[in-house]
This record gives sequence, C-alpha cells and structure tokens, in this order.
Amino acid sequence: MSAQIADLGAEAERQLRQHLWDPTEEDAALARKTASGLAEAVGEAAAQERLPVIERLEHLREALAVLAIALARIHGPLAWYLAQSCTALSPVLRWRALPADGQSSFGTVVPSPSDLTDAEQAVRRLHTALTRAATGTATDADAGIGTGTDTGTGTGTAAKSGAAGTGTDGHEGRSDT
Repeated sequence: MSAQIADLGAEAERQLRQHLWDPTEEDAALARKTASGLAEAVGEAAAQERLPVIERLEHLREALAVLAIALARIHGPLAWYLAQSCTALSPVLRWRALPADGQSSFGTVVPSPSDLTDAEQAVRRLHTALTRAATGTATDADAGIGTGTDTGTGTGTAAKSGAAGTGTDGHEGRSDT
C-alpha cells in the first residue's frame, strides 16, 4: 500500500511541477483538512505499534473515512488522487481483528503486523502529500522522489513524494469516480 501511495504521490508531484494541475483555494483547503484528519486517525509509528490490533484497524478505517468524506466534497484532480488513494488502501476494508471461523467471516482476514505497518505508513505518506498539495508546489528535492526512505512519522523524504491529482489531462472538472 505504501508503495502505491508513493507512486500516486510521484505522479502528483510531476503534475504540480509541470503545472498540469494548479490547486485551487478549495483544493488547498480540503487537502489541509484531509491531511489533518489523517494525522488524527493514524499517529506516529511507535505509538501505533503499541496499540492492540483492533485499535490499529479502527484507526486505519477512520483514515479511510476521512478520505471518503473528502472525496465526496471535491471534483477534478484532487478527487482523482483521493479516489486512487482510497483504492490503494481498500484492503483495510477486508481486515478483521476478531476471531471468526471461515464460514462466518464474510471473507475477511486478519492482517499481519507488517500489513498494518505498511497501511499506517501509507496513511502517513498521504498526510504529507496532501500537506504539500495545499501549498501547490513541488520539487524533486523536496519530494524525495526515488529515495525510498521514510521515517515512519509522515515526515520522511519519501513521505513528501506527493500532492494531489492523478488525472492525466490536468484539467479541473467533475470526477468520473
């Protein structure tokens, strides 16, 4: 998941750098609000890892809810970026923390500790990307594109690999998703 979010962020950085997408004030405000909501939902790596699985899963679902609410309120490149981010994080919706037999679990699975960590890291990367999108600026040096590093707090260089908008035409408009 984290790699998918990083790829989306790199595409957004490219679009910002090439001025294929210039965030509107509405985009910037929603990106800030969404980033704030993601930070509230998923905390720092060390704190998250100390939590029971059920609470970690709850926090990840809250992050998805933040994204879904933001997606419902915007159109154009930011909506496309948020939609693809939701898709990247969608495996979280199949995860469960409670025991169940195979016949009554509705196809859900218990995530591994590394699955949880990856999803949390993805949310932190997305938080940083949306914070960057709110400024409407992007540079390779600031983005950390291709570095593959992250501190786990949402402030690492690869975490700065994104902004908003994955539409290929770069035009404002209604999202098809």
